[in-house]
Amino acid sequence: MREAKTLADGKEFAFWEREVSFTKELYVDANAENASDANDGSKASPFKTINAAAKAATPGTHILIAPGEYRECVRPQTGGDGPDSMIVYEAVEPGKVVIKASEEVTDFSESTDWRRWGYGADLNAAKDAKIYAHKLDPEMFKGYNPFCAVNILHDRLFIEYEKTDMTPYLNRRGMVFCDGVMLKQVPLYNNMGTEDGTYWVEANGQTVHFRLKNDEDPKDHRIEITCREQCFAPDIPFLSYIKVKGLVCAHAAMGAPVPQRGSISAYRGHHWVIEDCTVDWANAVAIDVGNECWHHNIDKDRITGYSVIRRCHIKDAGVCGIAGLFATNMLIEDNLIEGTGWQKMELSWEAGAIKLHNSVDGLFRRNIFKNTFRADHIWLDCGNVNNRITQNLFLDGIEQREAIFIECTREGINLIDNNIFWNIEGRFDPKKRPVEPGSTGWYKMVEGDVINGYAVYGEGTDRMHVVNNLIGKCRGYGYYAKPVAFRISPGMRGGTSRDAVIKNNLIYDCGEGAIAFPTEKNTSDGNAYVKQFNGGYLRIMYPAPEVCLDLKSWREFYGFDKNGVDAWFDIEVDTDKYTVRFSDTTVTPPGFGGETDKDYIYDVEKLKKVSREDVVCEDILGNEVLSDTVLPGPFAEIKKDTVYSIDPRKV
Repeated sequence: MREAKTLADGKEFAFWEREVSFTKELYVDANAENASDANDGSKASPFKTINAAAKAATPGTHILIAPGEYRECVRPQTGGDGPDSMIVYEAVEPGKVVIKASEEVTDFSESTDWRRWGYGADLNAAKDAKIYAHKLDPEMFKGYNPFCAVNILHDRLFIEYEKTDMTPYLNRRGMVFCDGVMLKQVPLYNNMGTEDGTYWVEANGQTVHFRLKNDEDPKDHRIEITCREQCFAPDIPFLSYIKVKGLVCAHAAMGAPVPQRGSISAYRGHHWVIEDCTVDWANAVAIDVGNECWHHNIDKDRITGYSVIRRCHIKDAGVCGIAGLFATNMLIEDNLIEGTGWQKMELSWEAGAIKLHNSVDGLFRRNIFKNTFRADHIWLDCGNVNNRITQNLFLDGIEQREAIFIECTREGINLIDNNIFWNIEGRFDPKKRPVEPGSTGWYKMVEGDVINGYAVYGEGTDRMHVVNNLIGKCRGYGYYAKPVAFRISPGMRGGTSRDAVIKNNLIYDCGEGAIAFPTEKNTSDGNAYVKQFNGGYLRIMYPAPEVCLDLKSWREFYGFDKNGVDAWFDIEVDTDKYTVRFSDTTVTPPGFGGETDKDYIYDVEKLKKVSREDVVCEDILGNEVLSDTVLPGPFAEIKKDTVYSIDPRKV
């Protein structure tokens, strides 16, 4: 097997990790009978809290943490001296050290003196609702009360208020959990009268009212409320060479970015390793690894990034899974990131399973993204150079505009290869799509932003290379791009979205079309267009008049896809089991009167090999590919009716 190690320019990624030479070991065990923060941290006399070990750590310290729940925010006090002298925070048993930004509460009373009906709430449905109240203990909220703060307070200049429901932006940051499941926050008390599994916060942020599912009694359940912003985060910026391994961090109650303040936070440090961790139910951001905020003074000589996020499970982050500003040389590999975006705050413009700004020399490989809601799987925002996104699964984008968005990038190449994109639903208002009688709508080419749902979207981005991917079931297009006249500051030219290379992809059953180029100043070759029902699935949007083409005219009039083919077979992707299967189809290709002039390939095993892109020397499963030719798509070989496991992670 072969690892994808090179970047878009063909040079190897700058791997920096070394074996750490430990000079000291410290032990933490909250459940040990003799545990105390007054101890020396030896195995025989462990600390009770992780923070006690953090205060005692020096470069080369190995902090070993015993299983248990730790209700604290870990605040590292110092960083390491280099790759072989890091400070390592490690769970003795991975996944069994749980750091929670919440506290369990047991003091409840019946909620009274508040109207349960009105403003549309039904009195008969509400009168029997069992609603409880909990008055917050000020001792649990010293320095930070998330129930007093709304989600977005800091930088909100980019929100287009007229386009979005402001409710989630103005909700309180505090969360309530019943047996580990988050209750839904509602903006009015009487909303609880008609919906169970909900909670509401009084104006002063001192009392929480809630109604459990099926009107159950909270005394029969474990109720937790968030009281801390983060789980593992220095309060001293720029600490570096820190490793966090095997920890579970849950229930962090930060606000929406920016600033980017994760449940696990590098707080502007560099050379962090975050591996084998689980981040569960972050109100906004799971992990941050960059400069946090563009309002800080930027020292051009200061290193940012050079961090590794590996084999983590990031689930149910409200706005963003991994966030980084000016985070260069990032290695993000073998992670499962799912359920991002439940806050519905996509118009804060910081929403994504991964959202990085000015990413340079990044390698994003072997990750699985699934069930991302109203957010991109990956969004690289402005000034992104020499990144490679390879061997990933991008699955089930729910109300998702695009799976990958590379924005306003004018220099260098960014390579997207050997990935699988499947089921990008699109985020649009169906009511805005015009209903036109008869054949009027047949000749409409441009629909603006009424319909979307793209695998790869470029906005003002030049030289994007999309190579050897399987792209299927997109509501819009497999690849869609448009130019941007101005971005960002005065004196900077806009991006043209030219010189894209769309090569050797399998593009299957995309709703609007396979490729939409803004101009003909791009390249397309070696692609297999499978089950593209619509006649004009290849499009060039400018200059007017726009053109809507099939493969024959695409090739004849523009010279594209001299080695491309039309094909007609089935592809099935199981997004739960992570499998793919290619098979013959019983569906007849569309044609007037049952006739078609297309020269289809009906058997996947008869796909012809095409010229290989130089940098791409492995397939999605790590099979070495060094011959001059490859099959379209991410597989070195394809056999019909074979079920392929497509989980790319090395775990």
